[in-house]
Amino acid sequence: MSSQVRASHILLMYKGSMRSQAERSKEEALAAIKSFQDDLNDGADFGQIARQFSDCPSGEEGGDLGRFGRGMMVPEFEEAAFSMQPGEVSDVIETPFGFHLIQRTE
Repeated sequence: MSSQVRASHILLMYKGSMRSQAERSKEEALAAIKSFQDDLNDGADFGQIARQFSDCPSGEEGGDLGRFGRGMMVPEFEEAAFSMQPGEVSDVIETPFGFHLIQRTE
């Protein structure tokens, strides 16, 4: 098992999520991230969606978080990232920061 992975993500925060300044409700954030998941399943570009919609500063880099090891991300995020193969995109993952779609890139 790899000790490090590289991943990108799309994060949609909602009012009340950790460090959020978003005004959208949790329900609105979930509906939006599910629509992005549908777009990705239809062939949309992950990085382009991240640049346009992600609430994380990494969105400017297409969602790229670089390489990270275990213990560097919140448990839900880490579990998803380490369980995927390079090129795979996760289902919607909820963390204290909001809803994520994660793409393992390495």
